[in-house]
Amino acid sequence: MAVRIEPGAGERGGTRRIVDTEQLLTFERIVREGSFSRAAWSLDVAQPTVSARIRALEQAVGGPLFVRGGRGVVLTDLGASFLPFARRAVEVLDAGVEAARQVQVGQRGRVSIGVLESLSGSFLGPALARLHAEHPEVEVLVRAGRQQQLVELLHDAVVRLALVAWPSHDVLTGDVEVLLTLREPVVLVAAPSHPLARRLATGEPIDREAVLALARPFLLLRWWLVLPPAVAGLAERARPAMDVPMDTGRQMVLSGVGAGFFPWMQVAEYVRDGRLVALDVADLEPVDRVAALLRRAGAAPLSVVGEALVEAVRARAASLGLLGGAG
Repeated sequence: MAVRIEPGAGERGGTRRIVDTEQLLTFERIVREGSFSRAAWSLDVAQPTVSARIRALEQAVGGPLFVRGGRGVVLTDLGASFLPFARRAVEVLDAGVEAARQVQVGQRGRVSIGVLESLSGSFLGPALARLHAEHPEVEVLVRAGRQQQLVELLHDAVVRLALVAWPSHDVLTGDVEVLLTLREPVVLVAAPSHPLARRLATGEPIDREAVLALARPFLLLRWWLVLPPAVAGLAERARPAMDVPMDTGRQMVLSGVGAGFFPWMQVAEYVRDGRLVALDVADLEPVDRVAALLRRAGAAPLSVVGEALVEAVRARAASLGLLGGAG
C-alpha cells in the first residue's frame, strides 16, 4: 500500500511525493516509544533505517516532524497535525489486513447463491443455518426465482452459485461447472379425507385410472421445466384439472381438495405429521426431479466461504438422502 501526498505550499508544480506504509509505521512508533533508537529496536531495524524513513516522510509532508531533545524527541506543530492522519492510515491498514486474513480462513466474507423458489425454504434454509453456525460473520445473498432468472443471474455474475433444475435448455454445458446434483422423489399426495387416501386405507390399489377418476381436481404443478411424460399424460386426460402454483396446490390438498404430484421436500413434513398421505400409483414408474448446484465455468475460484456454502448444501442433501454426483 502507498499513500499519495499532494505537494505542500512550497512545492507547487513539483513532483508528488509518495508516502509508504513503512514510513507511517516508523513515524507512529517513534511517537509511541519517544526515541529513534527505541523505535528501531521495536521494529527490529537499524537506527539509520529509521532515520532514512523519517527523512523521506519529512520531504513528502514538507517539513520536520520531530525536534530532538535531551530526553528524546518532541513533535513539531507539523508532526502533531500529521499524527492523527498517520495513525488513522495505520489503523485502516491493520483492519484491512485482518479482514483479508479472516476472509482467507473463512471467518468473514460474502457469498451469493440463486435458488429455485421450491428449494429455497425446506432445503436451502437449513443449509444456510449450518453455514451461519460455522461462520457467523459471513454475509450471504440469496436470490430465489424461476429457472431462467437464476441462469441469467449466474451468467451476469450477480450470484456465484445457482441451484436450478437439471439438465436445463437455458444452460450450455460448457458454460457451467456442476458441483453436485440432487435427486428428489416426486410423490402423489392427498389429504387423509380424500377419496384416493380412503381407497389406500381400505387396501384397494391405486392406478392411473383411479387417479383420473378420483383426484377431482387433478392439480398440475410446475415443478419441472418439462413434465415427465407419465405425469403430463395424466394431466392431459384428467377432468377437471387445475394448473396452479406450488403453494396454492399445497394449500388445496391440505384443505382436502384435489391431489397432485409434489417434489418430496414440499410435502415431507405434512406427510410425516399425518396431514397428507403419500400415494403409490401401481402402474406409474417412479418420478424424480433433478437439480444441480452450478458455478460459471472459468470464473475465479470460490472463496473459502463459497466452498463452505457448497459443503453445507452437500451435507444437507446427504442428510436427506438426495445427494447425487457432480457433473
